[in-house]
Amino acid sequence: MLTYPEINPIAIELGPLKVHWYGIMYLLAFGTAWGLANYRAKKSSNNWDAQQVSDLIFFGAMGVILGGRCGYVLFYNFGQFLDDPLWLLRVWEGGMSFHGGLLGVALAIAYFCRKYKRSFFDVADFGVPFVPLGLMFGRIGNFIGGELWGRMADPAVVPWAMVFPHGGDVPRHPSQLYQAALEGFLLFVILWFYSSRPRPQKAVSAVFLMGYGIFRSFAEFFREPDAQIGFDAFGWMSRGQLLSLPMIIIGAILLVVAYRSPKTEEQKA
Repeated sequence: MLTYPEINPIAIELGPLKVHWYGIMYLLAFGTAWGLANYRAKKSSNNWDAQQVSDLIFFGAMGVILGGRCGYVLFYNFGQFLDDPLWLLRVWEGGMSFHGGLLGVALAIAYFCRKYKRSFFDVADFGVPFVPLGLMFGRIGNFIGGELWGRMADPAVVPWAMVFPHGGDVPRHPSQLYQAALEGFLLFVILWFYSSRPRPQKAVSAVFLMGYGIFRSFAEFFREPDAQIGFDAFGWMSRGQLLSLPMIIIGAILLVVAYRSPKTEEQKA
C-alpha cells in the first residue's frame, strides 16, 4: 500500500492571496490548449488565425466553467440547489461536471461558429484533440485535493492503493490517476495522431466522444460513486457511466456517418 502524498491544496500564499493547485491546473489546461491550438493552426489548411484561436479557447473556457458548474448542479446535486439556489453561484465550494462542461463547450462552439461563419464540426474537429490534456490536469487537481477517490481496494491485489484523508481509514484505488491516464493522456495521444492526417468531417469529434465515453465508463468501475447518488441503474451503473453512454452511441453514429458520406470534405484538424 502506498502513502497518500498529502499536498497542501494551496500552492502559493502571499498574505491574503491564496492560489490553489486546482486553479493552477485550470490555467495549465487552458494554456496548454492555447499552445497546441496555435501549433496546429499554423499547419492547418482551414485558415485559422491567432485571433480565432484565442477566441475559441476563451469561449471554450467560459463554456467549461459555466457548463461544468450548471451540469454538476443539474446532474449530481439538484436537491441542494432547490434547498439553496444561491449555492449555484458559490463555485469556490467545489462541484464541476465534465458532461455539463461538454454541453457548455458545445454552446460556446455554436456561438463561435456564428461569429466567424464556420461550420460546427469544422471547429469541433479542430478543437477536441486539445481537450484531453486539460482533463488530465483536472484529474491531477482532484488527486492533489484528495477528492473523488476510488473504491475500496485490497493492498495485496492493488499494491498502489492508498488511504485518502477524507475517504475513511480504508485503502482505495487512486481512481483520479486512472482517469488522468485514460481520459487524459491516452485519449490525447489517440486524438493527436488520428487528427494529424486528413479525416472526414465529424470523424475526429466522433472518436473523442467514443473514446472519452469508453474510458470514463471503465474508470468508473474503480471510482467511488457520489455519496448523494450511489448507483443509478442495475445496482452497478454510476451516474458518470449513465451520462457517458449517450456519448458512445452518438460518437459511433457520427463515425459511421462521417465515413459513409461521399460528399464529406476531408480536412486536417
